[in-house]
This record gives sequence, C-alpha cells and structure tokens, in this order.
Amino acid sequence: MRLFDTDVQELKYKVLKEVARLAWEDRLEECYYEIPKTIIPGPESSMRCCIYKERAIVEERVKLAMGGDKSNENVIEVLPIACDECPVDRIVVGPACRGCIAHRCQNACPKGAITIVDRHARIDKDKCIGCGKCISACPYSAIYKPVRPCERACKINAIAMNDEGKASIDNDKCISCGACVYQCPFGAIVDKAYILECIDLLRKSENNKKYKTYAVIAPSISSQFSYAKIGQVVSGIKALGFHTVVEAALGADMTADRESLELAEKGFLMSSCCPSFVSYIEKAFPALQGHISHNLSPMAMVGQYIKKIDPTAKIVFIGPCTSKKMEIKRETVRDIIDCVITFEELQALLDSRGIHAEDLPEGVLDNASYYGRIFARCGGLADAVAQALKEHGIGEEQFKLSGVSCDGIEECKLALLKAKAGKLDANFIEGMACVGGCIGGPACLTHGPKSKADVDKYGAEAREKTIADAIGVLKTVAD
Repeated sequence: MRLFDTDVQELKYKVLKEVARLAWEDRLEECYYEIPKTIIPGPESSMRCCIYKERAIVEERVKLAMGGDKSNENVIEVLPIACDECPVDRIVVGPACRGCIAHRCQNACPKGAITIVDRHARIDKDKCIGCGKCISACPYSAIYKPVRPCERACKINAIAMNDEGKASIDNDKCISCGACVYQCPFGAIVDKAYILECIDLLRKSENNKKYKTYAVIAPSISSQFSYAKIGQVVSGIKALGFHTVVEAALGADMTADRESLELAEKGFLMSSCCPSFVSYIEKAFPALQGHISHNLSPMAMVGQYIKKIDPTAKIVFIGPCTSKKMEIKRETVRDIIDCVITFEELQALLDSRGIHAEDLPEGVLDNASYYGRIFARCGGLADAVAQALKEHGIGEEQFKLSGVSCDGIEECKLALLKAKAGKLDANFIEGMACVGGCIGGPACLTHGPKSKADVDKYGAEAREKTIADAIGVLKTVAD
C-alpha cells in the first residue's frame, strides 16, 4: 500500500529514514556520502537533468533532515538548488488569445510592452512592469500572471521570488504553517526535521532507566496510518523505546476546560491551540494580541502535567504540524516539550528500525474524552468549549457562546479583520491555519479528503465521555 500522496513526500521520507538508520548505527559521518548514492543509484536520472544534480539536491535534503541551518530561526527552509523549474515570467499571453481587433490589452498597457504580431498579442518582457492592466482588459482571459505553487499556497504573502528567481521566505511574515512545503511540486521547500534529537533522547534514556521518555500523540492520528490500527501504532512507538504514549487530546480537554472559564470571564477570546494562528495574530494583527487565550496549547498543557508528576521526563510531540516545531521555541513551552516530530518522521523512524506496526499487538490509548479528540477537526475546539461551559454550569443566562470556527488561514484573516474593525458578530474565534483543521496538516502521511465524521467516530470511542471525566481521572492520578 502506498503511504504517501506524491513522489516528493516519498523522497523526503527516504532521506529521513536513511538519516535515522545511520544515526541508530552511529554512522552519521557517512550521511553526505552514502545517502545520495543510496537514494539516487544511477546511472540514469529520474527527476532532474542528471544524477549529479539529483544527488546534490538529496545532499541538501540530508542537511534539513539533520536540523537544517541553525542560523535560520524558521523551521521552514528553501533549498535553492531544487528551486529552479517554475516559470518566472511576469505576464503571459496564452493560447486563448483570439487575435481580436479591439486590442484592449495593447491600449491598456502603460509602458507600450504589448505589440500585435500575426494578429496575436506579444509581450516585451523588458518593458513589462507586471501591473496586470492587460489581464483585466482582455475579454477572453487569455492573458494571465503565472503564480508559483508556493506563492499560491502561502495565503499571507510570506513567499516571494528573489533576484535569482528562487523562492524566498520572509520570516517576519511566515507563520510556519507548512502549506508551501506540501504544495511545492519539486520539494524545494522543506521543514527542518528533529529526528536526531528524538533518537538522542531515546538512547540517552538507557531504556528509560535514566529517565522516562513520553510520546504525546496528536488526535489527528485517527486519520493516519491506514495500514495499521491506532493501537498497533502505539505499540510501534513503544518499540522505538518510548516508555509511555499519551494523547495530546487529554491536554485538549484541559485547555477547553480552562479556556471556557477565561472566555466567560473576559467576554471575548481567541484560541491559543494552533501556533500558526497565534503567530499570525502576533505578526499581522498585533493590536489583538491581548485577546489570545492565556492558556497553553493542548500539547504544552499535557506536557506540563507530565512533568509535574515526573520532573525528569523527556517529552516528544508527534503530529501533522510543522508550526509545533516553532511553538516549542516559545519561552512558555521550551521547558515543557523537548522535541517535535511529524507523522512523516515517525514513519521514517519506525522503518529505520524495521518496526512493522501492522504486525504488532494493539496497545492502549485512552487518556482523553470525546471532546478532546475532536480538536483534530475544525469546529472541534468550539464544540469542546461549549461543552466545558455546560459542565461548569455556565448557562446562556450567564454567558452565551457565539463562536466562529475559521477553517484555514484565509477564514482566520477575515474574522480577524472584522474583530479589528469591531464588526465581528462572535465572542470566540477558533483559528485553524490548515483547512479542515489538524487533519489537514502539512506533515500528514496523506492529504486526501478526510471526513470529519471519522474524527467524531474516533472521539466516540473514547472511554471518557465528558471533559470532566477525563480531567477527573487526571486529577486522581496527580493526587
């Protein structure tokens, strides 16, 4: 069964797996020599002009798999050598040009860059300033501006082309959502991997004798690993050397419980669960920062609980999110979560050790409630907050929840613009940078349509049916 949507994902996975394999074998010094030849054996090229360029690109991918450029604080990086195949023309006349006699495009051009040759429009690239007036003027929509996939994917305009025609990321705008990572057809934009840090934590634990290692798994696992049951994946994670696997959904229960009280107290609130949404507010809407929930995200919330009962614990978060790798750099989180890896990287780690989850017995994952688990989909957080208000006995006569669930960063932008202008007809904004919520994260194994009903089904399988039940068990353990 094919694990990934595209060959780009598969190439990324192969590099991660090989880096992990050599790390386990204490042969990292061989990475740059061995991996390019292992993945690109030759003699014929299959993706680029020659095997030498293919190997050079793989070598750059190895660097990203080993943590990337330490001087670049962003977890999303561009591989310049891989970014050279997209069109760079500002404005293009397509085959739809009918050779009309109105010549509106020519008349609209302020620089005289359009001439008519053989009854068809031609654009002088040296004169064209890319204003787009000809695009608007053409009655056949035959003139267009090519938009690179990475630029199209970035809804906050953090990506532009530099003087060499390569993609360049503006870190002052970037929210590390990873949309460009998945959408780049050449895999020229990649998220830094921290699998070496994960392996290091596992090995130094000395089989969990020196300290215990905990894997905190995102609730969006319900839409992953189609070849195995969730319980088998849990067993696979333990086979890697983790002592315990805990649901981040338990932290979601905790966050919903506290966020509901904060909302009722303040009257207006924006969720703190999606780090890309939080980063977007901070960078693009700084005047609204004070309305971000002061509660930690589910990842950090459950991590804080684990370290409360086990101060020496080492915690690795596993999910579909690239911006979680940025979240752990925050002052409020960096002492809680020790490492973040993605589902893609988990698959590479499992395969680097020859662990076949589908052949393992089912482990147990039953820490959270239905409401904590549905955080994986858009609207789940708002539903959980509504439930928490109900469980706290806060009725509509005391506080009436009017929430807006933003499905993707474009909807987030619209809600924030309304909030800034004082025209938002809601008192709670649930912001999800990825369309669909976390189940649409950039580091998912597959990116096909995922049913919210499947997330709800997984939630319904939770042993604890209410937020109070989940937190009640948690408090009992803590005591």
